[in-house]
Amino acid sequence: MLKERLLILIPLIPAGIALVTLGGWLFAIVAVIILGLAAWEYWRLFTNGGFKPSAAILIGGCASLAILRFLFGFQYSDVALIVLVMATMTVHLVQFEQGSQTAPLDFAITLGGVLYIGWLGSYFISIRNLPDGCWWLLLSLSAIWIADGGAYTIGRRFGKHKISKRASPNKSWEGYIGGIFFAIVFSPLLAFLWQSKAASITPLKGLILGVILSLVCILGDLGESMFKRHFQVKDSSNLIPGHGGVFDRIDSWLWAIPIGYYFAQFWK
Repeated sequence: MLKERLLILIPLIPAGIALVTLGGWLFAIVAVIILGLAAWEYWRLFTNGGFKPSAAILIGGCASLAILRFLFGFQYSDVALIVLVMATMTVHLVQFEQGSQTAPLDFAITLGGVLYIGWLGSYFISIRNLPDGCWWLLLSLSAIWIADGGAYTIGRRFGKHKISKRASPNKSWEGYIGGIFFAIVFSPLLAFLWQSKAASITPLKGLILGVILSLVCILGDLGESMFKRHFQVKDSSNLIPGHGGVFDRIDSWLWAIPIGYYFAQFWK
């Protein structure tokens, strides 16, 4: 399993870094595809569990929010959300009239997925469009990868006390603390290396952002695990060999990127 995961990661990491560096339409298109796939996996989880969320609104809504964010920033976000809420209610009201017994819950599931994946995921584009946004995005993602690697390394060897017995029984407090320690050590080092390319990034900012992300972004991981455990599946899909689905890969990123965006915005 580890070998298979590494074989996938080795080409994906440099490709991802190159994509973030290029930015522009190509980055936006890939972001839209990623969010659309994650939305499809979310829809698939709940559909297989007996619910009937709207695939069209989930996938189309997430893609639309990301495209609008690229084209207009936050300018039309309020209008987009109004349209999506009303469209969601309309679709599930029609389903209810046609005899659906889960329509009220389906409304909440559809709208929740659009907000969680589409709204939060659109910050991939927002942070990339900031001054020095390429480096802020790479710093935010790297902090999560470092914390995850540290948690896995320490937790595998020393983990005894479970954080979440139901959602993710393999995660331990020892691993969690190890992830924070790794973020404290390596996030400021990365910020130091990138400071020559991005004046707004400093080792102190890298340290604080790394600590914040390593503390809170585990909740994104646990939240997605909650969905999977509820429906008794191991992965959101098998699209990425050895890694599960797209939603499995971006679960903590959906927390890290909005936090990184506002951190960069408010501490200039």
